[in-house]
Amino acid sequence: MNNTTNLDKEIAELKEFIADLKQDRAAQKEKEHREAWTKYTAVSLVFIAVLAAVATQWSGKYSGRVLVELNDSTFKQAQASDQWSYYQAKSIKQNLYEAMREVAAKTPGTNGEREKQALEAFNAKVAKYEADKAEIKQKAEQLEQERDAARTIANSASQHGSGMGLAIAIFQISIALASICMVTKKRPLWYVALILAALATAKMILVWCN
Repeated sequence: MNNTTNLDKEIAELKEFIADLKQDRAAQKEKEHREAWTKYTAVSLVFIAVLAAVATQWSGKYSGRVLVELNDSTFKQAQASDQWSYYQAKSIKQNLYEAMREVAAKTPGTNGEREKQALEAFNAKVAKYEADKAEIKQKAEQLEQERDAARTIANSASQHGSGMGLAIAIFQISIALASICMVTKKRPLWYVALILAALATAKMILVWCN
């Protein structure tokens, strides 16, 4: 009799244990089903991180290009200044020969052929300096154009870098929200993170296209 009672008791405990186990499994499945979206959150977090890394790489390229173009602009400016200094030196020499030519033309002399040769020599010198000045001026203006082009490129690269920096900042906020969402299991934070990631991606593409 006692054995039968103990057996019934054990069977009842076993049934209760099985019922609790089924209930725990059902609760676990329900929880997994309810939080299945967190898997997509984890995947989206990886993609957002990759996009942020790409944006960071391009931001570095734009920053590097700004430095290169600014250095090139400074170098071209120095070369242009040298050319203009050379141009002024030629102008001074030309003015000197023009003054000497005027003095020679006004000075009376007995040897007309010699005076004519002197005037021709002065005229040749003046013409040579005029040609030299034209060539030097062309080089100086070309260097200034290259300087301005380098500055324009540097300014454009700086604007692109700023735009990419903004995209990176938005990506970082999106990653932070997605990480908090993974911990707190609050789905609205994931939606906000996705919206921010989409805005950052659009900004990154806009910077590339401009």
